[in-house]
Amino acid sequence: MAKKIVYVDMDNTIVDFKSGIKRLPKKDLQEYKDRYDDHPFIFTLMDPVKDSIESIKKLDKQYDLYILSTAPWDNPNAWKQKRDWIGKYFGDKKKDVFYKKVILSHNKNLNKGHYLIDDRPNNGAEHFEGKWIKFGSKEFPDWKTVTKFLL
Repeated sequence: MAKKIVYVDMDNTIVDFKSGIKRLPKKDLQEYKDRYDDHPFIFTLMDPVKDSIESIKKLDKQYDLYILSTAPWDNPNAWKQKRDWIGKYFGDKKKDVFYKKVILSHNKNLNKGHYLIDDRPNNGAEHFEGKWIKFGSKEFPDWKTVTKFLL
């Protein structure tokens, strides 16, 4: 029997976006205010969200996992940096969980699957055909509750 498909968003779901903002130089904080995702190196500065790495490794045993993220259109550096971040924290070999399983899209609702773990309704997440697990919500406030629900 085929494993169920689970898509996982990056920003504020497995990647702590605020940790990158905190590491920006003061002049960049001013220059990129209200548009930090356009900073050319913002994605290289971010840490994982608490428990996300361990949870993904547990879920990988029972599900077919994919990254489904949106990259800022005006910051093509971010596209590569997101891929590099995945390699840094999850590996980039054939045996690793997200090897060749990364989708960047501004229309997440076009993907077929059972679950989407995402913190916001944007870019089609709220119209995803399977169950949208709203990360950070009252029902799914953290990775421990998401993992418990899925396992």
